[in-house]
Amino acid sequence: MNIKNVVVIGSGTMGSGIAAHLCNANIPVTLLDLKTEISEKARERIHKSRPPLLIDKSKINNIKIGNISDNFDVVKEADWIVEAVVERIDVKHQIYEKIFKSRKAGAIVSSNTSSIPIKVLSQNLTDTEKKDFCITHFFNPVRYMGLLEIVKNENTDLNKINQLKEFCEIELGKGAIVCNDTPGFLGNRVGVYAMQIAMTEAFKMKLSVEEADAIFGRPMGIPKTGVFGLYDLIGIDLMADVLKSFIKELPKTDEFHEVAKEIPLVKKLIETGYTGRKGKGGFYRINKSGATKVMEAINLETGDYLPSKKIDIKSDKVDLSGLINRKDRYGEYAWSVISKIIKYASSLVPGITNQFNDIDEAMRLGFNWAKGPFEMLEEIGVKNFFNKVDDFSGNNFLEELNKSKNENFYGERQKYTNIETLGKVKKTAVRLDGNDSAKIFRFNDYNIVEFTTKANALDYDSMDALKKATDKPLIIINESMQFSAGVNLTYTMQFAEKNDFKSIEKFIKYFQETCKHLKYSKHPVISAPSGLTLGGGFEVMVQSNFVASHTNIVVGLVETIVGLIPAGGGCKEMLGRWLETEEAKKDPNFAPLKVFDIIGYGKTATSPVEAEPLKYLRPSDKKIMNRNSLLEVSKKIISENKDFKTPKELKFNLPGESVRIEMNKIIEKLYNEKVILDHGVNVAKELANVLSGGDTTINKTLSEDDLFKLELNAFMKLIETNKTQDRIRHTLSTGKPLNN
Repeated sequence: MNIKNVVVIGSGTMGSGIAAHLCNANIPVTLLDLKTEISEKARERIHKSRPPLLIDKSKINNIKIGNISDNFDVVKEADWIVEAVVERIDVKHQIYEKIFKSRKAGAIVSSNTSSIPIKVLSQNLTDTEKKDFCITHFFNPVRYMGLLEIVKNENTDLNKINQLKEFCEIELGKGAIVCNDTPGFLGNRVGVYAMQIAMTEAFKMKLSVEEADAIFGRPMGIPKTGVFGLYDLIGIDLMADVLKSFIKELPKTDEFHEVAKEIPLVKKLIETGYTGRKGKGGFYRINKSGATKVMEAINLETGDYLPSKKIDIKSDKVDLSGLINRKDRYGEYAWSVISKIIKYASSLVPGITNQFNDIDEAMRLGFNWAKGPFEMLEEIGVKNFFNKVDDFSGNNFLEELNKSKNENFYGERQKYTNIETLGKVKKTAVRLDGNDSAKIFRFNDYNIVEFTTKANALDYDSMDALKKATDKPLIIINESMQFSAGVNLTYTMQFAEKNDFKSIEKFIKYFQETCKHLKYSKHPVISAPSGLTLGGGFEVMVQSNFVASHTNIVVGLVETIVGLIPAGGGCKEMLGRWLETEEAKKDPNFAPLKVFDIIGYGKTATSPVEAEPLKYLRPSDKKIMNRNSLLEVSKKIISENKDFKTPKELKFNLPGESVRIEMNKIIEKLYNEKVILDHGVNVAKELANVLSGGDTTINKTLSEDDLFKLELNAFMKLIETNKTQDRIRHTLSTGKPLNN
């Protein structure tokens, strides 16, 4: 069965997101609601959405719209009808009655519900209709969240389910996991339990919200919002409704009831309008005092708000063993939370799925955890876990594991897909190499480098690993959310604070040397970016020989925002690409001015479609919907380039002073309009000097090394200024730019 036409009924957040993502996959889709005006407004929201739901905004007109009274006939042509209406059973039943009267024979009908069981949704359907009915639970935002739970029961046609799963995996790029019809399915059942454990244990151990979020965050491989920050993001009132649903559906013996008990402080927050970010605040709030905004956190014991404190637990890496063995209350809290999550998740096997592996993947794809509960157990070690854990009687999975003491219990990763993923392949490496910032997985005929720092920021060790791994064809790829957010600014500022600028210069030179080494290695180098690919991360990608890019990237050179200019070859490579254009062949000023505009404004692209016009990506670069396929495509590139030849070095003929005059006019205009301030002028002038070629003329030919020197000199001039250092400090502490 081919899915070539889809109808989505319900144009709220989820319905709109599903329709937009089908549009991304070039699948014709019609979005219906009660009134056409409602669908029209939904289409407008999709077009304006930030982050963008569409890979290419020009595709917005591919989403047809209508209403369920006048346009319901479109259902007759649909291969798949997705119901995404309000979570009211009576409304859903009315919609199903209309759908099944109109749909063509064999068309799949699914609900995007996150909580209502199939047995309830399908209770009015015939046996034949039940075969074609399932739940397709997408996670929000649909474009960016990898998880899709396809929920079945004993009535569902498994052949249909597998066809739908294959379509969603290949065409929509989803991690489509099939699971049983149990409350909360996979992701929410474990994810919400984990949040509740993290919260209730914080109350019990008298931790502050900042302390709990500092532990239940990056040190555990969980997004930095932590538990209280995530509660505020989701909505405290919405979370209360989710808990009520679990309490209603789960048997009284389920451990979930213990952590879902109403907390007086939470009840009070909801009653007073403190429902999180959408309300007056929540566990955190912004307090305005005159022109000053202060982030405050609630005291869990008194309910009073105080200025929020940054908690430094002296750990910037995911190190579960180190975390749970700390001899302080942070270690006690971490162990209590992690052990309870592992116990609860393992108690659900085989009830919600026969594959414990699928629970891990649901947490990775749906909640952005670096490791699921069973991977946490694997990292801690079976022996270590059972030496510390308390009672687990009645938990069949743990009882069996305790008997076997099998440290290698985990087996294969990512069983839900047949794709040869990075997660599967890493375990088959001939040997492991690398350092604190990057791992090298060595195979017989190629190597993989995976960055391992926070946001995969680059430092000296990252460069070492890249250089070391070019003895064979190299694939640079990561399992974490980001490819690389750029050079590690904290690492750089540690030298700047000591006035040790020679060490910074040495690092930038080594960065340049490494990028040039990648570009001109005798073996092909492939970058497979996903997520943030910014600054230095972009420079690694752009100087690789081939690129296989996920459709969900944020790519660009953003150094000017922190008072610097790209110095790892970014200016050089962008000039090289724009000099290839027909316009540049006619006008020597065209390429420098174009790149000045792109880098000067720190322009970013949020998809390969947006990246190509900026020349961040080339038309020949591979663009892939399914992130799991990045490794397969990269390996195919290697196999297709057995006769790889090192590219020729770039040569540059740049106009020098004549184009700088034009650039200075632009700088003056921006300054007069107060778009940039004094230091913005300094940064722009340094960028102009690099992109014009410095002290050169159009008849003088510059080498790549000449451009590297210009980049380095400009970078060093700027990093030595107090104002650039102020910008960097401000960005590191607030996450926001400083215009000075």
